[in-house]
Parts: sequence; structure tokens; C-alpha cells
Amino acid sequence: MLITRRLEFDAGHRIPNHTSQCRHLHGHRYVIEITLAGEIIRTEGATEQGMVMDFSDVKTIAHAVLIDHWDHAFLVYRGDQAVTRFLASFPDHKTVVLPVVPTAENLAAEAFRILDAAYVDTYGNQLRLQRVRLYETPNNWADAVRPL
Repeated sequence: MLITRRLEFDAGHRIPNHTSQCRHLHGHRYVIEITLAGEIIRTEGATEQGMVMDFSDVKTIAHAVLIDHWDHAFLVYRGDQAVTRFLASFPDHKTVVLPVVPTAENLAAEAFRILDAAYVDTYGNQLRLQRVRLYETPNNWADAVRPL
């Protein structure tokens, strides 16, 4: 069974070597969809009976390990030295330095990596992260999926 929780956050970024407007500092209202696979919990009387995972737990975990860190932050590539120095000049600025250029594809892959370690099979129902879909705009998104 697959379940999906949709969450939103705001963040800034830039694609330093891009030839279009995306090379400039700008932001997005990102939407992230977290899809988990697992067996439906059949334990009689369990709070999660009939579920793969409680949707509120999916949200709580996502916020703790990813969303609260990226929301209202500037996501910057560590190799983008000019912007990294510029942002460091602002006291207490919320900056997330990434090992990759913050494209939709790379952000989806990075989110998958971070979230994969957080959704563990605590219910004994073979729970695992299956897909992270990251919308950069309503019309553009990238999927990071678990290999078969």
C-alpha cells in the first residue's frame, strides 16, 4: 500500500551557472509530497489499525528532519562562494548550505536522502520511503524514487 502526505514550505535559491532568470536570487513556494510504502497495520486495537502510518506522524517527522530546516531559508550550493559570503554577512540569517546546486532535481534527491533515514519500520509493517516529489512551481516538479 502507498500513502502520500503533501506539505509546503517557502525557500530561496539560485542556480549559479544557469543562463536564464534562475541565476538570480529568488524564491519559491515549494510543495513536497512524501510517499511511503508499507503493509496496512492489522493489529487489533492499535492506534494505527487500518493505516500504513498516521498522516500526522508523516508530517511530524518531515517537519522535524527537513521542513523546519528548509522553510524560509536560503538554499545555497556550497560552491556558490559569492552568495555564501553575502548571506553570512546577515546576522542570524537562515541559510542551508548544500553539497549540490539547488535545482528541483537535486533538492528532491537531497530530501529523499534526509527523509529515508527518518521513516523507519517502527510498526513492523515494512514501512519505507518510496518517493519524494518536489514541486518548484505548480507546473514543474522532480521525483526522487527508491530504486527497484
